[in-house]
Formats: sequence, C-alpha cells, structure tokens
Amino acid sequence: MAADIVDVHMHLYETKPIGAWSKPAYEIWEYGPKEGVRFSAAAGDLDELRSSMRSGGISHGVVLNAFSIDEWRGRWLAGVDVLADGKQIRPIDAGTAPALGERLVAFNRWLVDSVRGIPEITPFVAVDPWVLSPADLARHLGDMRERGARGVKIHPIDQRFMPDDPRMLETYRRCLELGLIVLSHSGTSRGELQFGEPDAFASVAAAMPDLRLVLAHMGGGSWQQLGSLAEAFPRVTFDLSEIVAWIDAPHAPTGQDLVSLIRRIGVDRVMFGSDFPWYDPGVMAETVGGLPGLSQAETHAILGGNAVRILDLSL
Repeated sequence: MAADIVDVHMHLYETKPIGAWSKPAYEIWEYGPKEGVRFSAAAGDLDELRSSMRSGGISHGVVLNAFSIDEWRGRWLAGVDVLADGKQIRPIDAGTAPALGERLVAFNRWLVDSVRGIPEITPFVAVDPWVLSPADLARHLGDMRERGARGVKIHPIDQRFMPDDPRMLETYRRCLELGLIVLSHSGTSRGELQFGEPDAFASVAAAMPDLRLVLAHMGGGSWQQLGSLAEAFPRVTFDLSEIVAWIDAPHAPTGQDLVSLIRRIGVDRVMFGSDFPWYDPGVMAETVGGLPGLSQAETHAILGGNAVRILDLSL
C-alpha cells in the first residue's frame, strides 16, 4: 500500500437517516449482476466518513456534493430533509419548502462549512443548471471558492443534461476563472440519450482544453469508450471509483482489462476513489492493490501520488 492514500471520490450526508435513505434509492445497474459485491454498512455522515478514512488508512479525502432534483423531491416525500440549522422540515407545504436553487446553495454551504478546519478533507460542491442560472451559479461558485471549495461535482445522468449543454459551458468557463476542478460522473444511461458516457465529453474537452476535467468510474458500463477519449484529449484525467468493485460483472472489465485500460490511458492520469459510503475505502484500496500486473510504483501512484499532483493537494 502507498504511504499516502488519497480517496478522490467520497460523498457526505448531513445525517445518518438521510444517508440510509439515499443509498438504496440510487440503483447501480449498468455493470449487470454480480454476486459478492462488498457494500459498506455506513450511512455516510461526517463521523462515519472520518472513521472510514482512519480504518482504511486514507490520508486525504475529496468529498463531493451530489445534487439531483429527483433526490431532493424524494427527501421531502420521505420526510428526511433538513434545513441548514439541522432542523427537519415536515410536512411539505408552500410556506416552508425552500426553492431548489436555495436548497442547492444551502447544501453547498453546509458542506464547505462542515469540513472547514479539517485539513485532510477537500470539498467539491454541486452545480445544477436546472435550479440556478449561469449567472447565479457564477456568483455562487465565487462564494464557494472563497469558502474553500476546490472543485465541482456534476452527474449528467441524474441531473439530465448533456455535458456540452450551453448553460454548463458558461459554468465551465467560470470554473476556469476560479481554478476549480470539474469532476463528473461517467457511465451508461438508461434510454436513448447517453448523458454521461465518455464520448459525450469529447466536445467539452475539445472546446475547453484547459479545463481540469476528471471523469469518474473509468466510464462505468461504457468503459470501452474511455481509451479513445483519453488518447484524443491527454489533459483529461480519471478516477476508478465503483468500477473496481464490479470487476468481472457482465458489463464491467476484468481485472486484466482494467489494467490494460489504465496503461493505455497512462498510469499517471488515474486516481483512486472509493465512492464512500456505497463502498468501504479500505476495501477498495486493497482491491486496487490487487489488480494484476501493476508494479508497486504504479499502484502507489494510483492510490495517492497522482491525486496529490493532479488536484494540487497538500498532505
């Protein structure tokens, strides 16, 4: 194992009840069935995240805020939503329900405020072009950068936009101005529109070659597209969160396939991520350490060294 393990893909929930509701509500289907996938029992609040980092030997974690209109509606209907002051909102009515744009702002402020003063955690905040205009997002991102955010997280599939949506292009330009990294979910969508497959990011990478873009999950169920995208756009980087848990599933790579893909991309462009709280960081780090044919130096780079360099982290 590496002396410093950096987990670049972790999620954090305000409370255990919210995490316990959110995890099973997110269906992982694109790899096909696989017996024995080791899911974490954690719900994903701050105490559990820090505990999982300690037990898994994680030196630094990048926490990603994920925002989905459908998820927030579901939170309301399930009665698990909370306000910024920690008070639960129930019942739903027009007098107390915050607008989704306000909810996104409050959610991001909660994240950066929660991890301020914890040097081993770096926050990435959520953006969503459906709930805030590009101008409002630009102002909000400036505020988040001042409060300590180092990047943004998007999920084109859950948020239902194409990566090259004109509204998002404006947001990417703002990220460039602020020095913010963009980490995006990548993978297969249900239905005809492929919002998040690797090929969908080609026009963004071509239009904005200086954008610091990280694609998560090594392309997920669409992993076979990743090699050509990586070759065409050498500044795009990747994390292998989640996909390593599904090795040998019908639509996932074998361990050897994954190593071959990493080598085709370039070992120096691939970072470790666990996708906590779905998976345990220590278990995922051990899985990466067991990939066939990687040298110790390559494994150490993936588990920590690459992230320190790519994300400009100070450990």
